[in-house]
Amino acid sequence: MPHSLVLNLLPQSPIPPQYLTGRHLHALFLTLVSSVDSTLGDRLHDSTADKAFTLSPLQINSPLLKGGKGGSKLQYSHQQPIPAGTPCWWRISLLDDTLFGKLTQLWLNLNPNRPWHLGPADLYITSIQGTPQSLQPWANASTYAQLYEEASDVCDGLRLRNSSINLTFSTPTAFRQGQYDTTLPTRESVFNSLLSRWNKYSGIEFTQIAIESIFPSFVNIHTEILADSRSKFIGIIGEVTYKILGAVEPIQIKQINALADFALYSGVGRKTTMGMGMTRRLYSP
Repeated sequence: MPHSLVLNLLPQSPIPPQYLTGRHLHALFLTLVSSVDSTLGDRLHDSTADKAFTLSPLQINSPLLKGGKGGSKLQYSHQQPIPAGTPCWWRISLLDDTLFGKLTQLWLNLNPNRPWHLGPADLYITSIQGTPQSLQPWANASTYAQLYEEASDVCDGLRLRNSSINLTFSTPTAFRQGQYDTTLPTRESVFNSLLSRWNKYSGIEFTQIAIESIFPSFVNIHTEILADSRSKFIGIIGEVTYKILGAVEPIQIKQINALADFALYSGVGRKTTMGMGMTRRLYSP
């Protein structure tokens, strides 16, 4: 069962920008895990395989920033310290019940007066949101069975909600292609990334999806460069609408829609445990 949890945080001292990188937030997450299960924390730290969680960059503004027609660009880098007392939020998604179950004690016994450390700064976790909120679209939870059952298997010109898949890439997104990265969100890059994670964690395997029936119909993206002292990451931000076209079996339509809805939890592409590849589906009102 995937969970998308939003942790509301309050720093007690300024957080310098060099401690707001994906690497430091990844370390903070492992500290949270190790506080309830040190063995699991060590295993996640040592693992090089695709991991059952994703993280967002630390956000200091409202959940939705201006940027793109959906207004869903997130802040992924900081040039200035975050001042003490600034309310922040941080999204953690967990892709399997084992990991969520291990962390249950952390959520249930949350002590709002216990400080957690991000570099030299102390942070308090003031609350955790795990269900949809009107102003916080990144909080949610669903079983894999629900994601699949609620995905539409109908696709026709009169029901654009089902035939169009509008994905917003809210933090820089890139895909591995051989030995190098590519920033182009082709149907193969996006949906094969979703398919791989779905098959690994859902228990509802899709042996093959009708990827040849997915066509991009609207593209509004640009590249962003995220650089620190160790590396440089180039990815795209923006929106792409994919349409399902042609004679497609209902079960294949259902699978494609389920994968698109799963994007909220899994992200796409590289470095999703470092805040990159945050993606979700936007539905028209």
